[in-house]
Amino acid sequence: MMTTEPASLENLHVLYHSDDYIVVDKHWDIRIDSKMWYEKLTVQEQLRHHFPELADPNTYYGFRFCHQLDFSTSGALCVALNKAAAGRAYRCFKDRTVTKAYLALVRGWVEEENQTLDFSIGCENPKPCQTELTVLEHGLYDGDPVTKVLLQPLTGRTHQLRVHCSAIGHPIVGDFTYSSGVDVTPYRMMLHAHFLHIPLEPQPLLVSAGDPFLPTVDPKWLPQRTLRTLTATVEALLERRMVEDRRSKEEAREREEEKREKGKQRRTEEETEEQRRQCQEWLSEWAGD
Repeated sequence: MMTTEPASLENLHVLYHSDDYIVVDKHWDIRIDSKMWYEKLTVQEQLRHHFPELADPNTYYGFRFCHQLDFSTSGALCVALNKAAAGRAYRCFKDRTVTKAYLALVRGWVEEENQTLDFSIGCENPKPCQTELTVLEHGLYDGDPVTKVLLQPLTGRTHQLRVHCSAIGHPIVGDFTYSSGVDVTPYRMMLHAHFLHIPLEPQPLLVSAGDPFLPTVDPKWLPQRTLRTLTATVEALLERRMVEDRRSKEEAREREEEKREKGKQRRTEEETEEQRRQCQEWLSEWAGD
């Protein structure tokens, strides 16, 4: 459901729906929620409009949003439908086992096809953060050179992807804030949460929100050179993450096994000491006889 039309209460696009979670394709010009009484057009209100029976009166917003997307960012947004489901998702985000990948059009042609962007964010207390960038296509947007990239945040700082792209001299197309207010011509900021994988047990949640940066959606975008396909790139990313997760689980099992062995050894030593004490008592009693 890719469109250049503004958001409305009606155009909520649901990507996934179960008893525990609903994942929507957030529109590109809408807030997730708002405390302002006059702001009626939010994802929260869209959900209330389409699924009034799912709203939880025990929460402030009515729905438990598992993560955040900026006002101008579109794409996969996960909402937990009960407290237990929210807790399971929260642990995955806290443990950094969630895999997220964003599509973006950035200004200029990015020459280095694969790179790790490592720039701290924050003025008073800078925090380290990393983003993996993979070049997909070079082309033109409204006649200017741009690059379609896949961005994987390895950390979760506010505006991380926007700051990192700007830091390497390739700000995201339509990003008013990080273009010093000059990039105002595009109808939207070209940043889209394309892929979301939450390793829930027993069934992981895996959702794709499609690709809005296609000439059929926005004719101003004209791809000229494809370096790699989106599908193959995401599959490789997910496979790499699966390998890392398996390795982490194996290391955790090995640590747990080592802990159990040490505990068993300690108990054995304690038992041996107790047996030695009893033997001494028996010897003393026997000698006394």
